[in-house]
Amino acid sequence: QVQLVESGGGLVQPGGSLRLSCTASGSILSINSMRWYRQAPGKEREWVATVSSGGNTNYVNSVKGRFTISRDNAKSTVYLQMNSLKPEDTAVYYCNALITTDTMRNYWGQGTQVTVSS
Repeated sequence: QVQLVESGGGLVQPGGSLRLSCTASGSILSINSMRWYRQAPGKEREWVATVSSGGNTNYVNSVKGRFTISRDNAKSTVYLQMNSLKPEDTAVYYCNALITTDTMRNYWGQGTQVTVSS
């Protein structure tokens, strides 16, 4: 059984910063790509960023230059450093990882709320 557990969400003022973490645990043989998604109220879930197993990164245009995704393979953890936060970044943030146990499949975390408001 694999679990992804997120942490680090909260309330922050516009222009502020937060760092999200997501740690995978269980009978894991390997972790391929790791991603962050977000879902704002009344909107569809949106892809935010990806980090490959080799460390290559990609971002949705709206967060480029403000967010940084990274991973610590030894800790099976992915991070999302969010700077210069805007009210439109308010959403529930979910991590996602492509993980091999006896099979390869995508796993999701439970989500962590990020609220950007003065």
